[in-house]
Amino acid sequence: MHLSFFYETFELRRQVEHRKKLQTITYTTFLGIINPNNIDNMAVETEGKKRKWHGSVSGIVDSPLDKVWTIVSQSKRLSQWMPMVEQCIDLVGDEGVPGYVRLVSSFMFPQQDGERSWIKERLVTMDSTAHSYVYKMEASNVGLDGSINSLKLIDYGDGSTLVNWSFEIDPLEGTFEDNIIDYLGFLYKSCINRIQGAIEDANKKVYETC
Repeated sequence: MHLSFFYETFELRRQVEHRKKLQTITYTTFLGIINPNNIDNMAVETEGKKRKWHGSVSGIVDSPLDKVWTIVSQSKRLSQWMPMVEQCIDLVGDEGVPGYVRLVSSFMFPQQDGERSWIKERLVTMDSTAHSYVYKMEASNVGLDGSINSLKLIDYGDGSTLVNWSFEIDPLEGTFEDNIIDYLGFLYKSCINRIQGAIEDANKKVYETC
């Protein structure tokens, strides 16, 4: 299934009674998830620190933990199991070392100007022994700046691996939490479902070169 992450930005001018002046609030909306015409029916929080929105998905891959880790821990292999990724470029630091920054881009998230969508991610931590890592989206043009993605692998026995992917994002004005979390969960679950195929393709290439 082709996943399209359409979004647009529009301005909603509304009277804020307690400040007695007109404020302009910019909303990022996801077409197909929220109807901008119904925005007045939603409560808008304009002050105070907002809690994070959290979600998680998991799946079992029918391959040993070490083979799964080899696929998911290398930036150069992202496009093999993430359908939304076309390019991944190293920007700063060494891969696997906290502080490493990479630039992920594609046309999966269409932009109004026709340009590629891009996300700059920073590695927060990676533990090859525990088979886990955490990346933070430092900047992007898809509206998910500050999002944190954590991946952890667990030996599930009989040569299989349990993949846990948890994520948190800052609340998005003008959107429903459940809809956004469900959408991202579906997107990330589709990535997990592609890992087995990526491993099999890698094995075929090794066999062909022998």
